[in-house]
Amino acid sequence: MAGPLPHDAQGKSAKWRLPGIHADGRKFVVIAAVLAFLAWLFGLQGLVWPLLGLTLWIALFFRDPVRVVPIGDAFIVAPADGLVTLIQDVRPPRELVENNGLDDVVQTRVSIFMSIFDIHIQRAPITGTVRRVVYVSGSFLSADAQNASEENERQHFLIERSDGVRVGFTQVAGLVARRILAFTKAGDMVAAGQRIGLIRFGSRVDIYLPQGVAARVVIGQRAVAGETIIGILGEVAPARGIAQ
Repeated sequence: MAGPLPHDAQGKSAKWRLPGIHADGRKFVVIAAVLAFLAWLFGLQGLVWPLLGLTLWIALFFRDPVRVVPIGDAFIVAPADGLVTLIQDVRPPRELVENNGLDDVVQTRVSIFMSIFDIHIQRAPITGTVRRVVYVSGSFLSADAQNASEENERQHFLIERSDGVRVGFTQVAGLVARRILAFTKAGDMVAAGQRIGLIRFGSRVDIYLPQGVAARVVIGQRAVAGETIIGILGEVAPARGIAQ
């Protein structure tokens, strides 16, 4: 994988990079490629091209590009790539509240829907300590359904900054997603934008902004994990946008 980009690149130009394939997906790429080779070897020409197409699609699904994370103590960055589909004022789930977790008050929840064409690696929204990772079994409703956050299989993360600010977010399974992975555990230190999880084959991520922090994205906007600023501590005015 390419090395880190400089923090201060003023006066320099950026070059396009071929994204790598995440380690969790390489075995699937190899399996599909081997099946394509065996189909060619045994003369099953009708299967060769579909299997080659499947190999390419899997490689694209597990692509893992370098991201440039904005530096700023007040920034909360997007944990996932995808379409902002819901912005709601809700109370955070019980798993993120109990045992000295998030405050049990109304917070702004931003839901990011990932299609099968989006990058599916999740990244830490802030720098801090992972206080909990909680898996909850559930259904597999469409991830863009309003009640998916409460009904579907999901995994909660709670990260606490050194100043006590806590941010929770949730990986939510969908119709196609059948595997939710965490790369971190409680007690780990993570940096904003660091890779911390993966959902296989399309789903959704919910992030709960601290009370009083407004969403700096709008419904219909596309978020980029680790790069898009979802919220700014101290900013109480929500963003506004227009589709055009």
